[in-house]
Amino acid sequence: MKTLTIAEKKKKQWQAISIDDIYNNHGPFEYQEYPPIVQSDSHVVLFKLPINSQMEIESYYPLHSPNNWHVDWVKMPHSPWSMYPFEEKVSEKMENGYRPRWEVIIEALQKKITSSAQLEAAIFSYNSKFSHQWNFRALHFFFFKTMKEKETEIFFENLLPKMIQLALQLPTLVTGSIPVLKKHKNTTLSMSQLQIASLLANAFLCTFPNYEIYPNVNFYRLFGAYKDDKFQRSLAVSEKLRCLIHYFRRVTSVAPQGTVTFQRRYIPLDDCPEWGKMTHQLPPLHITSVGTIESNAVGLLQVDFANKEVGGGVLDWGCVQEEIRFVICPELIVSRLFTDVLENTEALVITGIEQYSNYKGYGDYLKWNGDFIDETPRDSSGRRKTSVVAMDAYRFTNRNDQYTEQKIKRELNKAYVGFSSIESNQDNLPAIATGNWGCGAFCGDTKLKVFIQLMAATINKRSVIYFTFGDDELRDSIAEMYSHLIQLEIPIGELFILLCQYQSESANNRLSLYNFLIRKTLKKKSSGIGCTLREKVAKI
Repeated sequence: MKTLTIAEKKKKQWQAISIDDIYNNHGPFEYQEYPPIVQSDSHVVLFKLPINSQMEIESYYPLHSPNNWHVDWVKMPHSPWSMYPFEEKVSEKMENGYRPRWEVIIEALQKKITSSAQLEAAIFSYNSKFSHQWNFRALHFFFFKTMKEKETEIFFENLLPKMIQLALQLPTLVTGSIPVLKKHKNTTLSMSQLQIASLLANAFLCTFPNYEIYPNVNFYRLFGAYKDDKFQRSLAVSEKLRCLIHYFRRVTSVAPQGTVTFQRRYIPLDDCPEWGKMTHQLPPLHITSVGTIESNAVGLLQVDFANKEVGGGVLDWGCVQEEIRFVICPELIVSRLFTDVLENTEALVITGIEQYSNYKGYGDYLKWNGDFIDETPRDSSGRRKTSVVAMDAYRFTNRNDQYTEQKIKRELNKAYVGFSSIESNQDNLPAIATGNWGCGAFCGDTKLKVFIQLMAATINKRSVIYFTFGDDELRDSIAEMYSHLIQLEIPIGELFILLCQYQSESANNRLSLYNFLIRKTLKKKSSGIGCTLREKVAKI
């Protein structure tokens, strides 16, 4: 048996074109897709501009005060409109049986808290109407069963008071209203990492008014995600809590200095491509079975396999690709505070996030794996040069539905919007870093989804790095199909038509998707194919 050289082993881990060709001889951070942060009618900035050369980011008073109590703005816990019922008069500000909720929050959190039971009691003192709906079993399990006694003592004696102080600084750190990124609008929001840290400290302490219009950012569901019959999954929830508490340890030790931009992208359906008429060829592809999107695609547009409610189950039981990315980069979680549910031609792009934790494992076997020092450089607006696009795949209850023209178009349009760019120069855009989007709990076909993403990427003039997450067989199968389509110069419009024909035309002979594509394309173009494909076709 031949022993592979190191070079041969590395080559075997990837197929199609090299990673160097994907980067097109650029350094990973030489792309400048996103323009500097500028306040406008469609871009709300919650800090003072311009940022000085020392990257000192100051809060300032924007156009809209935080007193807005309206569906277009986030309802803040310190808003004077946020009131709380009380039976006895304890404040001069109290009127008609109500007192300012922020006053109640301050009063509860400034008392000494030495255990998870006391933390639960403090949170319920300003959320009493949920005392019979919420439970904190996961939080208690975390401190009593998974944290060492000394770690628990340090948390309550040292870290929690710092988190409370950070949370209570909210009125001075966020001095303007936060807009809701609503459906069918291209709206952008920029804030500092310190502002995000204060917002997330409030989310941990469950201070936000609990309304169900948008994905909830309060941590109460995570605190209750424990069941005796789901013990392994409950352990994974504890590991998520480790990641989040580590984040707070970091940001309360040294205040973060950068900024983050959240951009909701919407393209009307009528403005999406007519896929059957597209004459473009498939884009350059690097496909690998090793590595991860966040670790091995620096400087590229990294895909979050999102839920239409961004973050999915990050603040609940969820523990797969999206949820893991959100807990190792917790600044992503704040997007739940102001992002309306994504519709079919919408995506959310987040630029500037920082990674704080390492991890290992996946799903129920996730483990926090220590501190991560993110050395990604910043742009001129103080953002880390890391961009994540949250785009939700369709959830199929019947796997066969994904091969219909309607559903193929839906997925193509979603990826097209996610991969689109706001940059006027479209000729030097970073590649897409993606993988098996929508192919787990959403029941998508990996072999279909890769070509849907490739087709959307080529319209946006982007190359693709595709991770199969350890699946060598999938890597090689996709690479062979890709090579075949490239050899025969199949335009994506023709590929779209063939994909739409697959379900009806292969029903009787039960051909796999790729065998069907090979057979159909070879009937049209019979020259210039390699021996491997001829042999494969002969076996069909």
